[in-house]
Amino acid sequence: MLMGGRRRLCLAAALVLVVVCASATSGDAGVTSAYRRKAEATVDMPMDADVFRVPAGYNAPQQVHITLGDQMGTAMIVSWVTPNELGNNTVMYGTSPEKMEMRAVGTHTRYDYFNYTSGFIHHCTLKNLKHSTKYYYAMGFGHTVRTFWFTTPPKPGPDVPFKFGLIGDLGQTFDSNSTLSHYEENDCGAVLFVGDLSYADNYPLHDNNRWDTWARFTERSAAYQPWIWTAGNHELDYAPEIGEEKPFKPFTHRYPTPYRAAGSTEPFWYSVKIGSAHIVVLASYSAYGKYTPQWTWLHDELATRVDRTQTPWLIILMHSPWYNSNGYHYMEGETMRVSSSSGSSTPRSTSCSRDTNADAPVYVTIGDGGNIEGIADNFTEPQPGYSAFREASFGHATLDIKNGTHAYYAWHRNHDGAKVVADGVWLTNRHNMPTDDA
Repeated sequence: MLMGGRRRLCLAAALVLVVVCASATSGDAGVTSAYRRKAEATVDMPMDADVFRVPAGYNAPQQVHITLGDQMGTAMIVSWVTPNELGNNTVMYGTSPEKMEMRAVGTHTRYDYFNYTSGFIHHCTLKNLKHSTKYYYAMGFGHTVRTFWFTTPPKPGPDVPFKFGLIGDLGQTFDSNSTLSHYEENDCGAVLFVGDLSYADNYPLHDNNRWDTWARFTERSAAYQPWIWTAGNHELDYAPEIGEEKPFKPFTHRYPTPYRAAGSTEPFWYSVKIGSAHIVVLASYSAYGKYTPQWTWLHDELATRVDRTQTPWLIILMHSPWYNSNGYHYMEGETMRVSSSSGSSTPRSTSCSRDTNADAPVYVTIGDGGNIEGIADNFTEPQPGYSAFREASFGHATLDIKNGTHAYYAWHRNHDGAKVVADGVWLTNRHNMPTDDA
């Protein structure tokens, strides 16, 4: 988990990310920022926006995105959609764009959702990759070939640096575009995405064409670095009134996760290791009570698979916040917190046990990527003692792990320059630095 130092950070508006990390912080008073973004709901970009443009060429692969294909960073799952016909499931890859000699053959799927039928959705796992290596990959053979690249994460180890991006509740508004543009300028190696992707369910009949536009919009980042997926409430797409009774249908068809490599039974809870971080993804909208599959998996994960001597930073992602001083999602994660232990704005807590134990986790709630739902500034008053900073703004965060002892968390508001830190905090790892500055 993460370890904290200085007691300022940022709170944004939209939905909820909770990055849980074992941390502690110092003791100045909590702050509610005076900054407020515009009060009215933001507007989705039109279907003919340039960021939704379909790539040129017959049956050209589109909506390309990648995620880790195993726990250690030596495999990558490549996903894409062909709109006209099935085409080819093959991905060629290698360390040179002129010499992609390795080959992987994937699978495909399709789904119907009310009056919508998806394109041909392909998933292909590239295996036996070397750490910290740039790979080029291409697909679309037989029709229109497109080429992309990614750099694999470093080999996990106790002192390995790595910089993450943190994004939640992105949606596909004009503000979403600003968030992604700002994020792209901050030189991160992977995105920890804490749920609520396309917001297609805000449309009549859960218009799944908005899943397609969202994936084309995010391709400019998600095709070039792994995005680690967390399912949020807007991924449920449960609509029995139109005959859609299978939860998460679009999400599970489109966005695979390496859950089997993590010993999980479902794609909604799993873990990966990147650098000196062990990242655990939990499912707020799947059963999590005692002895459920998710509870059992988490119990075993923490008891037997987390090794803080090798990955001292423990990061836990979920969608519903366990601690929240905003009216949105308020207390929604309480039962999960109780079962597991122990919004739409972005606060950070101090080391968060109610007795201010310096070794307790720091919680970050970040649901402010740009979604269509409008500002979430319904903060509870007075500000709780565990709340360090909160603010209603759109943007993204970064978590820059420097080594096994120090990391820097930064909040970047969209209304500031991309490199401007609106709020930030140094975190110290209590496993490697067992000091008490409570």
